[in-house]
Amino acid sequence: MSDLEFAYAVARIRVREKSLLSDTDISQMVGLKDQKSVLSFLMDKGWGDPDTGSDPEAVLMAEEEKTLQLMKELKIDPAIFDLLSYPQLYHNLKAGIKEVMDPDINERAFYDHDRYGRDAMVRILSEKDYAALPDHMRAAAERAYEIMLKTHDGQMCDVIVDRACLDAMEAAGQKSKSPLLRDYEESTVAVTDIKIAVRAVRTGKSLDFLKEALAPCRSLDVRQIAYAAAESEETLLTYLEDHGMKEAAEALKESSSAFERWCDNRLIETIRPERTNPFSAGPVIAYYLARQNEIKMARIILTAKANDFSEDVIQERVRKMYG
Repeated sequence: MSDLEFAYAVARIRVREKSLLSDTDISQMVGLKDQKSVLSFLMDKGWGDPDTGSDPEAVLMAEEEKTLQLMKELKIDPAIFDLLSYPQLYHNLKAGIKEVMDPDINERAFYDHDRYGRDAMVRILSEKDYAALPDHMRAAAERAYEIMLKTHDGQMCDVIVDRACLDAMEAAGQKSKSPLLRDYEESTVAVTDIKIAVRAVRTGKSLDFLKEALAPCRSLDVRQIAYAAAESEETLLTYLEDHGMKEAAEALKESSSAFERWCDNRLIETIRPERTNPFSAGPVIAYYLARQNEIKMARIILTAKANDFSEDVIQERVRKMYG
């Protein structure tokens, strides 16, 4: 795209940014009495469409579709959004393997995807047509499939696929010409590695498990994290404090919810500087990621309200907004 085309795209995004949910909006949603009230609040702001009715999940999916449609209209390089959709793509791989192994349990947990939606993924795996998959996921797909076939170990299948996803994101991020994508993918992998280490130490996973699950990245020494997590949670916290992740350690000491909030907030801080960059795809990518964040936040609040969580409990799960 030329500078003029970028400027046009960014101008449209600047208008859209004004309708993003703000921290104040999120606080208002937390204070509403039930799921119906939250959904009404969102629909008053233009969420959903005439076909979604009052189905919360349909409203959220409609917002995801609107965002993707806007990206297509702005003619941003599809490869950029292919990279950002790696987590959804690899999720479809996991869901596909499990459905092929047990067709009677249709999890219906697939993301829509132009090339690798449910039907395509199930067909590829049923026929072991791994060559039909992207290069970066073929080896993991075959290995995870064979593990499930021989051992029915769903957890190991997930570990193999999740690790391959992180490796693919890190590699693609480093190759990207976009500084934002490089930083965002790096942050995503680092944050995910920390999440994996925390879950592993709290569930007593072995060092071998950690070495399998953690993905190398530029900002963390995953070998040291693996050894720290294999020893104790205290050792892991000390490692994080001593290696530039003091806020993560403090959040972990507070609660699991506080830690999850720190993870998401770190990613938002990564994209926030793009608001001042007018002549690149950065602001458009940042808007896309901000939309994903607010849809995720809306889903958390809607689910919490449906389960009668208190305002204090929901507030623990509130993330920073880009808007």
